[in-house]
Amino acid sequence: MKMFRILCVVFLLFRFSEATAQSNFDGTWQGVVVRAGQKVENGTLLYFDITQSDNTFDGYSREEVYDSENFAVKKMSGKISGNTLTFKQIVVSKSKQSGRMKWCRFAGELIYDSITGYLKGNFKSSDCKRVIGKIILYKSNFEFSKEKESKISQHWFSQFIIDQHEGLNAPAIRKIERDNFIFEPVFFDFDESDIRLEHEVFLNRLIKVVKGHTDLRVKVTGHTDADGSNNYNDGLSQRRAQAIIDYFVAHGLKADRLVFDFKGENMPVDSNETKEGKQRNRRVDFRFI
Repeated sequence: MKMFRILCVVFLLFRFSEATAQSNFDGTWQGVVVRAGQKVENGTLLYFDITQSDNTFDGYSREEVYDSENFAVKKMSGKISGNTLTFKQIVVSKSKQSGRMKWCRFAGELIYDSITGYLKGNFKSSDCKRVIGKIILYKSNFEFSKEKESKISQHWFSQFIIDQHEGLNAPAIRKIERDNFIFEPVFFDFDESDIRLEHEVFLNRLIKVVKGHTDLRVKVTGHTDADGSNNYNDGLSQRRAQAIIDYFVAHGLKADRLVFDFKGENMPVDSNETKEGKQRNRRVDFRFI
């Protein structure tokens, strides 16, 4: 009981220090501002350029209507506490709009999630009645523009929409996940090609990593133990690899992101003289390409 209490205290102290640690908001961010009732794909592109000084910051925001020349640059300022950024847009310094369109000034509170890499929160307008919504941003590296011409293409927005619908983390976090991803073999029962439930958590993590990088593919290679003929084991290793491919496609990974291979009994990782060794050889392996 005493040890349990100590562990609880340690856990609470860890969570407290995690919550109170000061996040680094300095630099450029990009994402979207979505008014209440809008879908993410109908939101306005949003960029922040933040200069942080201890618990305060100054900076600019830039909003752009997708696939148009309409934009607004607004001076802003705010406060920082831990992982929370409180901001207000002070003045619209430069803009272009069409028709009866109006650029509203926003104020809100955004919270940085170190797990997902997103800065998210709600806003309300200080000069437009009943204009509220949410903001989603992620840390990026680009040259912020206060002029009519933007320094960054809007092409990223299409992928951003896909990322949001897929529930993917921010690009910087996805790179860390990819670089540190540890592959695990998927094991099979004797003479079987059915995927065990215990492996689905790993397979789903692998799918998420591949979805997060448009230039990434995964090679799937099936294997068997030495029981049976060479021809039979070639077919069995092929069926095992195909079962993984089918699982990936069924869970939203496109077939052109997958490379298929099978080796039969020719590439064991352990001895085929023991029960444990045979189990290790009945597997599918993976690698990024």
